[in-house]
Amino acid sequence: MKLTVYFEGQYWVGVVEVTVEGKLKAYRYIFGAEPKDPEILEFVNFRLLSVINGITQAVGVEDVMNPTGRISPKRLARLAARETSARGVSSFAQEALRQEYEQRKKEKQVKSKEERERVDDFKRKLKVQKAKEKHRGR
Repeated sequence: MKLTVYFEGQYWVGVVEVTVEGKLKAYRYIFGAEPKDPEILEFVNFRLLSVINGITQAVGVEDVMNPTGRISPKRLARLAARETSARGVSSFAQEALRQEYEQRKKEKQVKSKEERERVDDFKRKLKVQKAKEKHRGR
């Protein structure tokens, strides 16, 4: 699991990357103003689990950061330095975020279409009822 916090435009954003069974899941969380350490800890301790469980889309990726053998201390230091110097999120995480966005967009479109049809049906029934009431006495 990896949490990257960076400044994007006008807000501070945190991107959570989780690798489960060879699939990378990512979630973008907007902190707003620059988050202090207690705010980040509160996010990790209380909100992170529900965020991870809510992610539906994943991208297949081989896990290069967790080799099965022992890592030498120098290599580990180089990997840590590379991670701290890297800005933003990985391309796999961006792909996972894009897929999650598309999935939510489709769900929202379906939900809004159903709502629109329900409202149109109600209006149609109301119009027919009013027309019947107008011609009731004839």
